[in-house]
Amino acid sequence: MIAAGLYAAFSDAEIADMLRGVGRSPDDDVFASAVWSCLVEPGDGVGGLLRRTFGPAGALASLASGDDEVKASMAAVGEDADRVDLAAARRRWAPRSTLTVVRTAFRFASVLGIRLVVPGDTVWPGALDSLGDHGPAALWVRGRPETLAVGPSVALVGSRAASAYGEQVAAELANGLVGLGVGVHSGGAYGVDGMAHRATLAASGATIAIMAGGVDKYYPPGNHDLLQRVADEGAVIAEVACGTSPSRWRFLQRNRLIAALTAGTVVVEAGHRSGALNTASHARSLDRPIGAVPGPITSPASAGCHRLMRDPDVACVTSAADILEMIRPSLVAADVRLGPQRDSPDEMRLLDALSQRRARSEAELAARAGLDEAVVRATLAVLELDGRAAERDSGWVRCASPRPGEPRG
Repeated sequence: MIAAGLYAAFSDAEIADMLRGVGRSPDDDVFASAVWSCLVEPGDGVGGLLRRTFGPAGALASLASGDDEVKASMAAVGEDADRVDLAAARRRWAPRSTLTVVRTAFRFASVLGIRLVVPGDTVWPGALDSLGDHGPAALWVRGRPETLAVGPSVALVGSRAASAYGEQVAAELANGLVGLGVGVHSGGAYGVDGMAHRATLAASGATIAIMAGGVDKYYPPGNHDLLQRVADEGAVIAEVACGTSPSRWRFLQRNRLIAALTAGTVVVEAGHRSGALNTASHARSLDRPIGAVPGPITSPASAGCHRLMRDPDVACVTSAADILEMIRPSLVAADVRLGPQRDSPDEMRLLDALSQRRARSEAELAARAGLDEAVVRATLAVLELDGRAAERDSGWVRCASPRPGEPRG
């Protein structure tokens, strides 16, 4: 992981040499990864293939060779070079293969204290490897890079023009997930995204905002203060270099990072043409769980969610417990442990009402805890998934708490 100040260690002449594929040692993969993030658009598979085949520095060096020579080198290591249009790729990258583009990105990073995280770093999110050759060359991080290693996490996404209902549900789900030890990631936009970040910060949870443009300039501008808070307590990240403007294409490609970084994607509220549906599509292609929140059947703002829910593989989400149930199989498969959990007020009251010796009905628990029966049912689901409550024929009992250090659930 490179501190921003180290960018200044590379002179203009050294950067120019690297762009020509000569000069510095081929082992300078970290620096080369930064250069690649300046050259290619998000998801560029040819750049990813070259980096995988030759390493980041070796891939840059290969650009100084002819196409036939590069393809011969690829074929020598078993790659199908004939399927790669290197000439077209070079034409795409040429306008950015300049000293000005790279040095500008480095300068912004140095001034703002932005750090670079590359594959192989201790905090590099291994989940991004599922993107294969279409994965990012590097991540530019504004805030705390260690947040990238905090898991598990869920993507809460939805409409920018969210209704009061959508924002309320986003806040409740985010707060519930934090209580379960799950982080919340989103795209930093207005509406559902912004509320998901705000509620996670308010609950002292881990949150990451994934940008479509460079992290040197927060977007949208109206969320500047929120995104600065995310950076202060979590991280704001992007795969594109500083100085890159957000665009429609980059928003769509950014969504694949949101899906890949998280154990599951939940669409809180979305119309027929919402970008949140694109995030769900990426999650599906990565075989990650998808959930959708139902809304009023008369609300166009929930039409996209209702369309998603026609798919039997999409979970109907009405609580954080539903999300935990949705992602639990993938967590078990990856042997992921939930982080420290903090009981919500409802959980505390219900735990007090439960007995380890005598089963109690939901109605009895509601009366003892002073809670609505619907809240009791939802909270019991959380406690059951967490291994702290169990259902018997005659009602519910409280399970013994796990010993310190044991995983719950």
